[in-house]
Amino acid sequence: MKFSAKFWFHFLVYLALAFFTYLMILITLQYIPIDFGVAFLVTKEREIQLPHYQISFFTHVYTSIFVLIFGAFQFSKILRKKFPKLHENFGKIYIFLILFFSAPSGFVIGVYGNGGISSQVSFCILAVLWFYFTLKAYLKIRKKDFVSHRNFMILSYALTLSAISLRLFKWIISNTLQLPPMDTYRIVSWLGWIFNLAIAGIIIFSKKRKIFLNKKL
Repeated sequence: MKFSAKFWFHFLVYLALAFFTYLMILITLQYIPIDFGVAFLVTKEREIQLPHYQISFFTHVYTSIFVLIFGAFQFSKILRKKFPKLHENFGKIYIFLILFFSAPSGFVIGVYGNGGISSQVSFCILAVLWFYFTLKAYLKIRKKDFVSHRNFMILSYALTLSAISLRLFKWIISNTLQLPPMDTYRIVSWLGWIFNLAIAGIIIFSKKRKIFLNKKL
């Protein structure tokens, strides 16, 4: 059986996503059971003493991994066409978790972000855009505007993936430029989600262009 280049491209994308999701699961497992003295929290000795930060941090950590997983299934054509109800339910879980848990808790964490005002502003903008794009995706599907719903879901999931891209860019910069750790963190706090939005924009534009060309033909 011969597979097309498009098939292999999608296969590699999902394989990479599965690998990085696995790494994110390993990171999440570090905080089970709840421990205030492991991994990232080592740098947040003062903040972790605040009850609202504790709640926000663990809410964000425990829900975001499910957002990452359920969001990935939203872009499966097989699931959408052959199991539309499952696609719908997964989408509801994705949207519900972001709007009520992941994005609000991410905003609170962003207020206390490492790297000073630059990183804090970046993470807060990220949380607000994440909430906004996800809410718009929900409102558009309620109106049966499938194209706009898809576009806003692409933007929403691009920001969901910033959890991965931030760490990936951090690893690349740390092993190439060897900047001071906090300088690296400030850079990736912006690069991690702006890069993803740029890619999402290209994808949306290419889909619109394809639809336009098909109509002309």
